Amino acid sequence: MVHAPTAHYSAQDFRQRAAQEHLNDAAADYGDHVLNPDMRELFVHDRLRDAAVLIPVVDHGDASTVILTKRAEKLKSHSGQIAFPGGRIDPTDVSPEAAALRETVEEIGITSDYIEIIGRLPDYVTGSGYRIAPVLGIVRPGFQLTPNEGEVDDVFEVPLGFLMDPANHDRASRTWQDQERFFYAMPYEERYIWGVTAGIIRALYERLYT
Repeated sequence: MVHAPTAHYSAQDFRQRAAQEHLNDAAADYGDHVLNPDMRELFVHDRLRDAAVLIPVVDHGDASTVILTKRAEKLKSHSGQIAFPGGRIDPTDVSPEAAALRETVEEIGITSDYIEIIGRLPDYVTGSGYRIAPVLGIVRPGFQLTPNEGEVDDVFEVPLGFLMDPANHDRASRTWQDQERFFYAMPYEERYIWGVTAGIIRALYERLYT
């Protein structure tokens, strides 16, 4: 396993990088199609379902971490996969940020008073037909985790420095519907971070750390 130095991966540095970027740039192009160009024609934007996730960076000084979840094995879709807290944007959500905060408290119990929203990445489009708004948040330590057993099997933290080190960004592939599909994968200890979650992490790296 490759570990990056932690000195430049504090929550304060993360906040400064986010403040210097025009993050929600509609011209930016992120999604599963980046590694699979033939998928681009499948994305009919007026048919995409809107969703939001929170990228929760926990302020541990120079060694900040990112909270991730393991989706429940009993779920019908994407069961057992590593994910950010998040889900569909409901009609009652006033913004993607509001949806990300609502889903975070519903899934893992961290309330909004522990979370500072500092920005949002451009949307990430998935091969499954979602347009995901990745919301950036800094989490103050001291929160209480209460995972929703119906949706989440586990909650854990990964060093931000590990996730932002391109040496840990593997390119992998699987055959899906008789076609080879490519994706990023970031194995960490016993966890296998891949697919959309790894794609969003890669987008964060390209946006803030290159």
